[in-house]
Amino acid sequence: MLMLGFEGFMGLLKIVLMALAAFGLFDAAFRREDAFRAAGKQNKIFWLIILGIALVVSYLFSLLSILPIAGAVASIVYLVDVRPAVKQLTGGGRGGWGRGKGRGGSSSDGPYGPYNGGR
Repeated sequence: MLMLGFEGFMGLLKIVLMALAAFGLFDAAFRREDAFRAAGKQNKIFWLIILGIALVVSYLFSLLSILPIAGAVASIVYLVDVRPAVKQLTGGGRGGWGRGKGRGGSSSDGPYGPYNGGR
């Protein structure tokens, strides 16, 4: 009974780690390349490869080995450190996935503030 519960917990943990890597991979794929360089966080191809490897490793190997743990660390680093820095450079809270303007401002806002006509 105890082993069945442990296997269930490890299965759920494996799904969570795969979801973290998949979300990071999906998010990195839709971010701009120049934002990674501007933030000083390696480059987009590097993070796509790392997160792709993390996803594959977390699927193929047992959680008790070192590779899925390294993949989880890489996914967490992307989500906690790289993603906020890139997100800040690409327009704040909604940048990157095509949800409107992304800044939440008025339709008369320009790149440096509100546009007030020819004054």
